[in-house]
Amino acid sequence: MPGPVIAITMGDPSGVGPEIVVKALAHPDVYEMCRPVVIGDAVRLQEAAAIVGASPTINTIETPAEARDTLGTIDCIDLKAVPPGHPFGQMLAASGEAAYRYIAKAAELCRTGETDAICTAPLNKEALHAAGHKFPGHTELLAHLTGTPEVSMMLVGPRLRVIHVTTHIGLVDAVAKIEPGLVERTISRGRATLVAAGMTQPRIGVCAINPHAGENGLFGHGEEEAKIVPAVKACRDRGWSVEGPLPGDTLFFRAYRGDFDLVIAMYHDQGHIPIKVMGLEAGVNITVGLPVIRTSVDHGTAFDIAGRGIADEGSMIEALRQAAELAVRR
Repeated sequence: MPGPVIAITMGDPSGVGPEIVVKALAHPDVYEMCRPVVIGDAVRLQEAAAIVGASPTINTIETPAEARDTLGTIDCIDLKAVPPGHPFGQMLAASGEAAYRYIAKAAELCRTGETDAICTAPLNKEALHAAGHKFPGHTELLAHLTGTPEVSMMLVGPRLRVIHVTTHIGLVDAVAKIEPGLVERTISRGRATLVAAGMTQPRIGVCAINPHAGENGLFGHGEEEAKIVPAVKACRDRGWSVEGPLPGDTLFFRAYRGDFDLVIAMYHDQGHIPIKVMGLEAGVNITVGLPVIRTSVDHGTAFDIAGRGIADEGSMIEALRQAAELAVRR
């Protein structure tokens, strides 16, 4: 039976996105689990192939239905967003505009049912803004494109899953934004994702905001009691397995050894650091709450190595795997 059709966005064409896409699509197991269609630029993919020492056939198509789905051939919906010889390793507004066009096209294809999921290569936030698209990143951009009022970022590693209550805002602003309703909705979105993946009763640990979970009021200004405890109680009243607020330093250790299936992080770095310490090649970013499935690599555009052919495709392969599994279960 054919696998799900995954729209792979090429990301910022000045970053490592084109290279990791070409490298990932050279792996036979990718075609065993899905039917990949790249949304990007055919010429850029050809340039990236030369850089990494690959020689695939770039099959330019108009719709996913025209894809060959064959190892050695990269099916590409060619948006012709950048010219031949476009620079690698630079922050350019033209690259930000191209990245925006790729993701907008992928969202459209998912909405119309022509593809089953989206898997994104990295974009550069500064380039996106320079092109006039004022979004903090893929998560917020996809929420806008799909008309979704609230979504969450979930990071998945080999032995750790983390979902964030807040993401791309400053720490002071994050603490101000956290409130019981948002915490409860984040727990609910994360739990629903794991239940859909086959876990009947996920064990969820909720991070505190302050060191030592506030140490009974010694640290902070009562944020745990005011912002987190009511949400945990509401979830437990539903019969869910939820513990917290717990000190982040010990909670991640406990989750890594298997005590919890999911950690609720209160802010960006609280959740990102533990995942990335495990290795950028292993992490996957999943946007939770969208009407479409979206996974992504858990690294940036890496302008410092773009165009050199040395970027690792491991996270892209794992992101494709997660997208395919979620699409099949849906």
